[in-house]
Amino acid sequence: MLSTLFNYFWWERLWLPVPLTWEDLMDVDGRVYAKASDLYITIPIAFIFLVLRYFFEIFIGTPLARLMNIKEKVRLKATPNPVLEKFYTSTAKHPRQIDIEALSKKSSCSVRQVERWFRRRRNQDRPSMLKKFREASWRFTFYLLAFIAGMAVIVDKPWFYNLREAWKGFPKQSMLPSQYWYYMIELGFYWSLLFRVAVDVKRKDFKEQVVHHVATIVLISFSWCANYIRAGTLIMALHDASDYFLESAKMFNYAGWKNVCNGIFIVFALIFIITRLIIFPFWILHCTFVYPLELYPAFFGYYFFNAMLVVLQILHFFWGCLILRLAHKFLTGKVIEDERSDREETDISEDEDEVKKNGPLSNGHTVLNNNHRKTD
Repeated sequence: MLSTLFNYFWWERLWLPVPLTWEDLMDVDGRVYAKASDLYITIPIAFIFLVLRYFFEIFIGTPLARLMNIKEKVRLKATPNPVLEKFYTSTAKHPRQIDIEALSKKSSCSVRQVERWFRRRRNQDRPSMLKKFREASWRFTFYLLAFIAGMAVIVDKPWFYNLREAWKGFPKQSMLPSQYWYYMIELGFYWSLLFRVAVDVKRKDFKEQVVHHVATIVLISFSWCANYIRAGTLIMALHDASDYFLESAKMFNYAGWKNVCNGIFIVFALIFIITRLIIFPFWILHCTFVYPLELYPAFFGYYFFNAMLVVLQILHFFWGCLILRLAHKFLTGKVIEDERSDREETDISEDEDEVKKNGPLSNGHTVLNNNHRKTD
């Protein structure tokens, strides 16, 4: 049964146009082609990225945060309370008024004390400024290096200037060592992001981010197996072009450098709009939808590849709307906060009621005024 499923999965008509078969992509006469087995290395690369990230955040991210005067804010902790904790973990983090009243009776606390407990408990789960800064600095470093590497891989290739060249001789296009490592490193990085998604800072668009990571992994993997490498390198470089600007804007925002953050964000918004709302749909999608049909009739791989690109484009429009909203706020003199990917789902209010030193939910700390900066 497994053998049958394997044969169906690798059926040539799913991956290759008529009349080509896998034998046509066998290495011969010094020509090396992409193989599905090459992708196995991306999982070890992903774990290498996780290790590198761990040391990066400790030895580079944290000292850089201190250098930029990013300090941890001391937060009042919720006093241990089994009744409230059980409701918090199993039912809801934001109880309704009727739930608060019921919990007040069960826990022998006043309604005000229950509300305060849930506020503090939510604040405990909120990611710290240092955590967010270290994440942003790690992604900034990768995206910047990836963009530089991507440009080095494709800038001297004819398909960078003439998109029709991306399909010349398709799919019998031999693989270059630079293309191999560019693909493996990019795919390994996105695997590492997916592995960390449960513990990284959760944004308002958490679900869209997961869809983006999965779609990206599937798209990169499929394009490798079907030998869409030339188009794939163009797409990856195009996506890396704006991301490091966003991450750098986050870093300056966390550090409180609002003017620098706003300036970088405007640059990011312009590049994002140009690359993902203009170049991607009108050049890249045109290249992948139209030019292959000049060589071969449409087949499953053609439809699947373009369907995944359309999914990415839908996400681009989603984030583009948020970015344009922020740009409008900037132009009208309002404070910029990145709604695209970094506003937490957890409670953002840290205003604490006055702490009663001997209250049943008091933790003995002095009153703290934690006015949280809204971050991207």
